[in-house]
Amino acid sequence: MSKVNKIIYWIATLWLALGMTSTAIVQLLSLKAETDFMTKLGYPAYSLKILGVWKILGVIAVLAPRFPLLKEWAYAGFFFMMSGAFCSHLITGDTMKDTFPSLLLLVLTVISWYFRPAERRLLAA
Repeated sequence: MSKVNKIIYWIATLWLALGMTSTAIVQLLSLKAETDFMTKLGYPAYSLKILGVWKILGVIAVLAPRFPLLKEWAYAGFFFMMSGAFCSHLITGDTMKDTFPSLLLLVLTVISWYFRPAERRLLAA
């Protein structure tokens, strides 16, 4: 892996981890603004806790050394969660200000996954 690819990987991965962790904390705290935001999108308020827990676990999986299969699942979960969030914002007619964070986390997920080092990849058997 080239030095440039390694730098791209770590920048994207650290920003992804920061974004997922910060949004998970807000979701786990079930702040009124976040609860209102979620119900406006058509989801029940209790889903905040579920998403928050999964985000924290996903960040741990992506950052921890080894466990490539677990990393693949975490990346897939992040991809589905953020693409679903992005689509939900678009469908409900949210402004770009409300839509952009999910798009950014989706892009960071794809970049981090694409540039991950060989030792963090699931090798074909």
